[in-house]
Amino acid sequence: MLYTPPPAGDVPFELLYVDDHLLVLNKPSGLLSVPGRGPDKQDCLSARAQRRYPDALIVHRLDMQTSGLLAMARGIEAQRALNRAFEQRQVHKRYQAVVDGIARVIGPEEWGVIDLPLELDWPNRPKHIVDYQHGRPSVTRWRVLSPDRERNGTRLELEPITGRSHQLRVHLQAIGHPILGDDLYASADAVARADRLLLHACELNLPHPATGELISFSSPPPF
Repeated sequence: MLYTPPPAGDVPFELLYVDDHLLVLNKPSGLLSVPGRGPDKQDCLSARAQRRYPDALIVHRLDMQTSGLLAMARGIEAQRALNRAFEQRQVHKRYQAVVDGIARVIGPEEWGVIDLPLELDWPNRPKHIVDYQHGRPSVTRWRVLSPDRERNGTRLELEPITGRSHQLRVHLQAIGHPILGDDLYASADAVARADRLLLHACELNLPHPATGELISFSSPPPF
């Protein structure tokens, strides 16, 4: 069956910020950031945004099951500026997650660091794995926010220093605390204890693509 896009007026998405150079949107869990392969995977946040703002261009992505803040550039010059900001690590993101088990960090500032190289697990793609021989450097900072006794888990704040695919999900699995609801990296029990992947992009700080002014956005997690 061919995919039929919704009419132009029916493009539901949550728009947090818009000007002539930038969009900031709040992506729901379960919606692709960009089109996938096949006619059944054409509905996505970027396509919905482009039906209202035809000049909107993607600069970064969130996994389909991850919710939260996502920026789009308006026009090629804004896209180039934001791409440079990402490459130069001028864009800072923070996430919240609820993970399996009781996680603890011991240190002067209560932040832990996960420094494990990641690589695509080709026989099992789209999964990624820790690969010390071929993996790309990948670093995540994390700290405990609170226990989540109802789910037998822990709420964490996460700061990816690098931006690898599935980085937060694989890093947390590697330290024994996979994200609840993660059907790629968590146990069946940990998947069953949530109705979605409990990962949300809650803070986004970036230089404005036209002015260079640092601007910040926040979105509370819906779980």
